Amino acid sequence: MYAESAGSVPGDNADRIRWNAKWTAGSAPSFTPHPLAVRALALDLPGGPVADLACGPSGAALLAAEQGRRVTAVDVSEVALGLLGEEARRRGLGHLITLVHADLSAWVPEPCSYALVMCIGFWDAAMFAAGADAVAGGGLLAWEALTAEARQKHPGLPSEFCVGPGEPASLLPGGFTVINQSDVPGRARRRLVACRLR
Repeated sequence: MYAESAGSVPGDNADRIRWNAKWTAGSAPSFTPHPLAVRALALDLPGGPVADLACGPSGAALLAAEQGRRVTAVDVSEVALGLLGEEARRRGLGHLITLVHADLSAWVPEPCSYALVMCIGFWDAAMFAAGADAVAGGGLLAWEALTAEARQKHPGLPSEFCVGPGEPASLLPGGFTVINQSDVPGRARRRLVACRLR
């Protein structure tokens, strides 16, 4: 396993501070793979690596590595990446996971280079476009983001952090087919799985 930094994440970055505080305060990660990741990794994927964006201490990254895939795990929190790295080493998977400490607004994946690009719990339209561009032919894009309904519970949540009606499927570039897009009951979240045509 090795870690890289895609440009430095400023120490005063609000997301870095918030997530580092959460994981430093003793929130114990379960490393249970998210249901969206389980579903995507069970589909017929081409060979190639996986990108896990805004990964946190990700059970999804570990599941992909357990299947023998190389994983690029990207997060703004070095504390979360450290927890993921420790667990990967404990499971003997460290050699398959590259940890990238980066703010997703400043990190762009290589185009057409991943069999699966997944992002769970984070929304940024520009990052979604970059993530879709990074999917190789025959590969999958799996994304879960908050919907506007989340703002009813959290009025301070900026609207740009939530997908709008029909999104994210309506934002897919040409060359993708939607396998499924659905709202998660009672969670104010929407999941998308889409395949890039070969």
